[in-house]
Amino acid sequence: MKKVVSFMLFVCLAVGITGVSFGAERATSKEAEAMVKKAVAYIKANGKDKAFAEFNNHQGKFTVKDLYITAYDLNGKCLAHGQNAKMVGKDLLELKDADGKFLIKERMETAKTKGKGWQDYKYTNPLSKSIEQKTTYFEKYEDIVVAGGVYK
Repeated sequence: MKKVVSFMLFVCLAVGITGVSFGAERATSKEAEAMVKKAVAYIKANGKDKAFAEFNNHQGKFTVKDLYITAYDLNGKCLAHGQNAKMVGKDLLELKDADGKFLIKERMETAKTKGKGWQDYKYTNPLSKSIEQKTTYFEKYEDIVVAGGVYK
């Protein structure tokens, strides 16, 4: 009986520890908003070329946990992508999420009219490799839209 209780206690402890460490891998909405503001400030201080190079460095200062920075021109061309370099240089205006939502088109329209905002859609999580609900904060700076999102 002691062995069974000890084993159950061990399992509960192991599951608890795993849950805590998995949770630590997820960024928060506050972190996303702060990261976007930091990225815009970085563009202002260092110029677009240097900033985009840093945003594209998926092990750099603009990638934390499952949070990374993307940047687009107002026509939907990807200028920087912290997790997928293959996206850079591509026109992604017609990109759809898993539910058929035109996520970049919607983001550009909101950025042009409101300057910033939050957007919900489904996207592949770079850590889990599965499609998950995501919420992204974005801000327009000059002719660029800078974004960073978190998985729910």
